[in-house]
Amino acid sequence: MKILFTGGGTGGHFYPIIAVAQAIREIAESEKLVGIELLYMADHPYDKRLLFENNISYTEIPAGKIRRYFSFKNLIDVFKTISGVLSAITKLYVIYPDVIFGKGGYSSFPALLAARILRIPVIIHESDSRPGRVNMWASKFAVKVGVSYPEAASFFPKDKVALTGNPLRREILSPITHGAHEFLELERDVPIIFVTGGSQGALNINDVLLDIAPNLVEKYQIIHQTGKANFLESQRRSKFLLESNKNKNRYKVFAYLNETALRMIGGVANLAITRAGSTVFELAAWGIPSIVIPIPEEISHDQRSNAFAYARSGAAIVIEEKNLSGTILLSEIERLMSSPETLDVMKEKALAFSYKDASYKIAKELIAIGLQHE
Repeated sequence: MKILFTGGGTGGHFYPIIAVAQAIREIAESEKLVGIELLYMADHPYDKRLLFENNISYTEIPAGKIRRYFSFKNLIDVFKTISGVLSAITKLYVIYPDVIFGKGGYSSFPALLAARILRIPVIIHESDSRPGRVNMWASKFAVKVGVSYPEAASFFPKDKVALTGNPLRREILSPITHGAHEFLELERDVPIIFVTGGSQGALNINDVLLDIAPNLVEKYQIIHQTGKANFLESQRRSKFLLESNKNKNRYKVFAYLNETALRMIGGVANLAITRAGSTVFELAAWGIPSIVIPIPEEISHDQRSNAFAYARSGAAIVIEEKNLSGTILLSEIERLMSSPETLDVMKEKALAFSYKDASYKIAKELIAIGLQHE
């Protein structure tokens, strides 16, 4: 059986693919299924190490991105897309997978169109509360559609759609509680706030947080993932602002946090401040209450709707970036951290929002359809 994955070039598309691939391997081992071959088709591999570790073969095809604003690159990318479709048809005809799993994004379009032409069954998954254009189009011929947010279900055919949650890799799914304080050099009895804009960071959040850093360290420990591009400046500013502060060691700045560090943070953090991307699913699985600051809608069409959809679950509150200031952020942190009852309710709501079996639900469907198609 051959199962092919395709998805756009972001972590929000790529990491769920890895999670589903891991679940397929585990199901295959437990059910004694042999001869399952996994492939990934996109315009770049995103993370070669993870593909290799999960025994996923990579097939490259060109893909063009159609931007929502005027750009001459759109014209160039039309030809990339045409080339990608022709390449995908040729390569899929040779490979001829039994089923294809699409995660959306521009780079999944050539493979999904080729699948439709070659009549290969397709399952798609949508991580956002408001679906992207490729998934909206692909839902018309997909066999099944999985969604992470209940709000997304209304955009797809009722007889195809299922609320699966967002697939999370097994390495990140379970938090680590033992050894976190020693590993991250944290004080035992001081509450912990985790701040992240994702691996790329968020400049505006970084700036506002640093402005209130002297106030925060009086009561809290801050683990701040700034993103690599913003790390040196954030480190310099935090040292300057906290140089004579007796609690300066409570503010910890990191460019990037690996999986082990993230799982340890998941086991000890009391509150998180985050964007509204794929990180919210990890925070939900760990049961961490959140303050969500979405990327403005004119930059990212989905983050604002994601933020408010997650907030409706009761697991988070939202501060829009146009309203973001040190005073407002500090006030909201104080309001939440001073109410253990509120945090406990938010934690319960976060855990209820998380579907930890999402990858297995999708993997089982892919295997079932693949077996029918063999």
